[in-house]
Amino acid sequence: MSIPLSGPDITQAEIDAVAAVMRSGRLSLGPKLEEFEAALSSYVRVPYAAAVSSGTAGLHLIVKALGIGEGDEVIVPSFTFIAAANAIRYERAQPVFVDIDPAAANLDPSAVEAAVSSRTRAILVVHTFGVPADVEKLLAIAKRHKLILIEDACEALGAEWRGKRVGAFGAAGVFGFYPNKQITTSEGGMIVTNDEKLALRVRSLRNHGRIPIGEWFEHTEIGYNYRLSELHAAMGIEQLKRIEAILARRAEIARGYNDRLATCSEFVLPLSQLADGKISWFVYVIRLAEKFSRVQRDAIVEAMGKRGIACGRYFAPIHLQRPYKTKDCKLPVTENVADRAIALPFFNALSESQLDAVCSALCECLERAGGRKGAVKSAARL
Repeated sequence: MSIPLSGPDITQAEIDAVAAVMRSGRLSLGPKLEEFEAALSSYVRVPYAAAVSSGTAGLHLIVKALGIGEGDEVIVPSFTFIAAANAIRYERAQPVFVDIDPAAANLDPSAVEAAVSSRTRAILVVHTFGVPADVEKLLAIAKRHKLILIEDACEALGAEWRGKRVGAFGAAGVFGFYPNKQITTSEGGMIVTNDEKLALRVRSLRNHGRIPIGEWFEHTEIGYNYRLSELHAAMGIEQLKRIEAILARRAEIARGYNDRLATCSEFVLPLSQLADGKISWFVYVIRLAEKFSRVQRDAIVEAMGKRGIACGRYFAPIHLQRPYKTKDCKLPVTENVADRAIALPFFNALSESQLDAVCSALCECLERAGGRKGAVKSAARL
């Protein structure tokens, strides 16, 4: 692809930091891990953090450490990456999928309230695409029904709700650092929490059930190899130093898309601002107007690919995928949004000329799929 869907932003500082770790001889469970945890917990404004091998690993460890297991239900959106549901199933609990708010594509609090049963133990809220969910309403529901709130903030580092950074509201939050995220450690994730005992538990579980003060081959419970290496941690430290500049650049690119596509009425553009929150731009996802079908959406994505421009179908609803599909689960808003969503190329190095190329090609492909011809502003007029 001449214009990829995403791409990491790596500077010489990250390369030098990783090289220094390689020369140090300490590649795992060392000072860089502790430094990265301290830096991230300070940024999110919570006292405890535990770095892990992926966001998925982080979600799994939280579910396990909180004692959620067989016979329990966890309310979760279907419009998200499948890891959110998988982490629940790893512990033999049951994900209960509920519908989303069509504007923000986050959990609909009224749908959450309606889904609470005697078996419900937790709500797993996802801050979809970096847009903060209404965590205060969800916390109120959780308290009313004595439930645990878990935050999947893997797509939302830096997002805020009423001045408080996401990840800090629930019993624990998880961030992911895959290469398409706001910052990357190549592979990796981070658990954050205000609960010291929970932090100690997940640190033990990530390292085969060992406790920090125990002998290397002494284990208190069955754990996992979910460690994050010193190399990954060193990379994360340098990335986090640039987080505000990165978030500003991504917001600038989102504005560039908004300006170019605003004249086309057959695109529903993503929320660009919130009265009570701050968006951390993870991806830029448009939706086609209601008259378009999933077949037309797929044709547009395919046509863009043939032009060398990568686009994504964010997200395929989990409740319609083979491991989770049942006849009983109907989520009309989720299915409607998913059928018409297109993720456009979005990464820090995206240039003005590339933005022009993406938007021009998108409008041409839309017209061929049955849409009206729409004007696209060029960079020269912005």
